[in-house]
Amino acid sequence: MGRLTGKVAFITGAARGQGRAEAVRLAAEGADIIAVDIVESASRYVRYEPATQAELDETVKLVEEQGRRIVARKADVRDLGALEAAVQEGVAAFGRLDVVVANAGIVNYGRTWELTEEQWQDVIDVNLTGVWKTVKATVPTLIEQGQGGSVILISSVAGLKGLPFLAHYAGSKHGVVGLAKVLANELGEHDIRVNTIHPHGVRSGMVDTSMTEYIEKSPLLGPVFMPTLPYQMVEPEDIANMVAFLASDESKYITGAQLPVDLGALNR
Repeated sequence: MGRLTGKVAFITGAARGQGRAEAVRLAAEGADIIAVDIVESASRYVRYEPATQAELDETVKLVEEQGRRIVARKADVRDLGALEAAVQEGVAAFGRLDVVVANAGIVNYGRTWELTEEQWQDVIDVNLTGVWKTVKATVPTLIEQGQGGSVILISSVAGLKGLPFLAHYAGSKHGVVGLAKVLANELGEHDIRVNTIHPHGVRSGMVDTSMTEYIEKSPLLGPVFMPTLPYQMVEPEDIANMVAFLASDESKYITGAQLPVDLGALNR
C-alpha cells in the first residue's frame, strides 16, 4: 500500500523532467495518473528543445511499469477546453480526482526593459494564466466529489525573490503564490489544500545558456543566484518527493504554504 493508493493525480507538463518525475513518483505511491503536455514549443523565445510526443509516451511507459494506469494527452495549458477534456477523460477512466499538480512552465531571459511584449505575454500566459486554467479545469471536480484534495502549484525561488533577468518569469511565479494563497482560503471549507513548491534550478532539460551571458555582463548580480548548500542544481526527483508529501495525508494540515526545495538560496 502506497501513500496514494486509490488516488488519481492530474499533472501538467508531464512529458519529461520534473513533470515526468512527479508522475512516476506518484504512481509509485499508488496513484493513477492523468498527464498532459504541449509536446511542442510554447514560445519562439524559448531556446531549449521542447518536449516531444515520444517523451510523453515514455512517461506512459514508466508509469505503467509502476503497475498504475495513465491517460496521457497532448494539451496546452493555455487551452482551457483541452485541459477540461483531458480531466473529463481521466475521471471517466479512473472514477475520481484527488491531486492536481500545476507543473507546466517555460523560461527565458532578458533585462526587464528589453523584453518584447510577446516574450512577456508568452511567459505570463503559460506560467500564470495556464496555472489558473489548470485550477479551473480541475477544482470543480474536487468540490463536487466532496472528499477533499490537494492542489500543488509549482512556483520557483523566483516566486519569492527578485531574480535578475527574469521579470516576466518572476512576475508569473510570484503570481502563482498569490493565486495559491487565495485558493487555500477559498477551498479550505471543502478540505482542499493548496500549496506552492519553490525549486532552485532543476536539472530538467530547460537549459538556456543566455543566463550566463547576462551574468557575465552584470557580474554584481551573480551572487543573487547563489545557493547555501554546496550544489548547483536539484534533481527532478527532489521536487517529486515534495509533491508526493503534499499529495499525501502526511501533509493534511498544511495549506497556503510556500515550501522551498532551493539549496538554501532563499536564505541568502
